[in-house]
Amino acid sequence: MLVFASLLAAIIPMLIYLILIWQFDKYDREPFKLVLRNYLWGAIGAIVLAIIGSTFLTGFFSIFISNSEILDKIGAIIVAPFVEEITKGIFLLVTLTSKKFDNMTDGIVYGGAIGLGFGMTENFLYFISYGTTLTDWLIIVIVRTLFSAVMHCVATASLGAFLGYSKFLNRPYKLFLPLVGLALAMFIHFAWNLSVSFESTAMLGFFFMFITVIIFIAVFTASVLREKKIIFNELMEEVKVGLIPYEHLVILSSPRRSNSGWVNETIRKPYVNAATTLAFRKMQWKNSTGSSRLFYENEVHNYRIFIQNLLINSNR
Repeated sequence: MLVFASLLAAIIPMLIYLILIWQFDKYDREPFKLVLRNYLWGAIGAIVLAIIGSTFLTGFFSIFISNSEILDKIGAIIVAPFVEEITKGIFLLVTLTSKKFDNMTDGIVYGGAIGLGFGMTENFLYFISYGTTLTDWLIIVIVRTLFSAVMHCVATASLGAFLGYSKFLNRPYKLFLPLVGLALAMFIHFAWNLSVSFESTAMLGFFFMFITVIIFIAVFTASVLREKKIIFNELMEEVKVGLIPYEHLVILSSPRRSNSGWVNETIRKPYVNAATTLAFRKMQWKNSTGSSRLFYENEVHNYRIFIQNLLINSNR
């Protein structure tokens, strides 16, 4: 019964968080299949690698430290942030190669998904290991669901944000900013683990996570608004050449794009998706070089033709 309850308590809240983060990306929502793939990496792949890496690194520290209590503290405060943020972040580098991963918001979504997957599995292991009484179990479920798992989400999302922001920048930034993102992820993890490792600083840890989540939401919101601005600015050029009507541009760059009545309903969804993709492909084209630039240039050309045909056929 405990195992089943722990399984539900671990899975359901994390899936709710995952859907909320995915839904919050209003203007260029990522394929849920790809988001789920990152989530599963966090839940399985990152956990397995983290266990291996933590065992190896803790074993190294045990050569010099014999006190088990001190060793446990080092494992939680030093080893876990270092190893776990690397194992979670590895898959972000794989996802980064996807043409769908094109900005800061995407990095937040994919990184957050990995963190939530990791938090889900870690929560389950904690629930069945330390929930010896009903009261203890409930306290662990509440604390880990509202704070520890959210910490994993925010930490890896921070790395994802830096990866997404730097993807189309010049090489020095492309190499430097991800390292800053990884350092920030490790710091968030370190600060939380440090504070809750001692009773005297536990409340400070909860306050730290509360402020961190507020900042995370603010950055996420700003990033989504930046997507709106990209759509408006890039499609304004299409308005000027007569491809897209201005009244459509205003709606395409707002939440009203989900409403019916502003365009033929039979083409609304493909039109919204194509116009949004065109805007981001234009941005990517302007910031790419070599074969990638050629790919995005062809994509821009193809989406323009697709949108033109959609609008012509809808008026017949």
